[in-house]
Amino acid sequence: MSYSSILEWITFHNPMDNPFYPFGDLYNLPYDWAYKIWEFLGGLVAWLINLLFPGNVVSTWLISDQVVNVFALLLFMLIIFLVVFVGTLLSLWEERKVLGRMMDRRGTQVGLKGFLQCVADGLKTFMKENVVPKKVDKMTYMWTVSLVIGTSVLIACMIPLSDRWFVVSYDTGLLIIMALFALAPFFILVSGWAQNNKYSLIGGMRAAELMISYEIPMLILIGTVILMAGSFNISDIVHAQYDTVWYFIPQVIGMITFFWCSIAESERVPFDLAEAEAELVEGWQTEYAGMKWGLIMLADYFRGYVACAMGVILYFGGWMLPGIGDLNNAMPEIVFLLKTWLMFFMMIWVRATLARVRTDQILNIGWKIFTPLAVINLLIVVLLKFGGVF
Repeated sequence: MSYSSILEWITFHNPMDNPFYPFGDLYNLPYDWAYKIWEFLGGLVAWLINLLFPGNVVSTWLISDQVVNVFALLLFMLIIFLVVFVGTLLSLWEERKVLGRMMDRRGTQVGLKGFLQCVADGLKTFMKENVVPKKVDKMTYMWTVSLVIGTSVLIACMIPLSDRWFVVSYDTGLLIIMALFALAPFFILVSGWAQNNKYSLIGGMRAAELMISYEIPMLILIGTVILMAGSFNISDIVHAQYDTVWYFIPQVIGMITFFWCSIAESERVPFDLAEAEAELVEGWQTEYAGMKWGLIMLADYFRGYVACAMGVILYFGGWMLPGIGDLNNAMPEIVFLLKTWLMFFMMIWVRATLARVRTDQILNIGWKIFTPLAVINLLIVVLLKFGGVF
């Protein structure tokens, strides 16, 4: 293409017309944004290069279908991460403000109604010294914490916000997310051993005991929702609730049980046994300093966001609202995030109300209360399915 006008280089097309479009027949909103951003930036750079070197091949290469798709995917992943990251920071801000009110104080007040306190804490931990004890197993020490943080970010980004906001639409999406979610306690156990610290090891062992107590009832509850919806696909589960009723109505026992299991899964009060700063210094995180500790704390909030998001998907209709028809297509992502933050508010309320349980108590709760309730919920759904109600 010869240089004539910048408008010939900066063009905006339908991304689904690109032969390399990665999502088949499904429209993807963040990819659309990313595609148009690169069409503008790439076209601008191509125009400038062509202005300096007329008739060069680099300019046409930058706006070719394949290259535009590659850079659009990179920007797409950045957009997905930024939205989840900001949403998680808002969850942290919500907790600080709500806990402050529940404790009869104002909570954080650093800029923008206190939101900039999250940014200030990130900068503070980033500037702290990176201390690594001498006698740790260095490879395991680093890899386990990296995997805890990495899997937490991955599953948070994999949660779809709507039919048009997703990373991958797959039929086994729910199982993959929960499988990745369940890996963290194993990494915590190994990390506690690698630190060569008795408090860290005890924290890691507590994480393993915690997983034993809640993982089975949680899987039963997820399987019950899958049975009722007839699909492993998250979008299908959401639309099945729109076509009938939100599943918390027929599965109120399952919803309450899942809520408590999700608190245990995200290791929040009263099930924060692996951390237990009042008993174990800082639990399994004791020997992590600086930015590593800051990222671990951020990963905890990522996991809290995922737990609440899964509760919304399974029992509260996901990004759909009943009785508004096509209006569900207006801002489904906002609806989903508001539901998620509302569920997180309930977790904050629990944190402000209850004290930490003992190790033997969580085992008894998991095996003697959560598991029987999950089985009862399963039997109710089986009866409803056989009765033709669903």
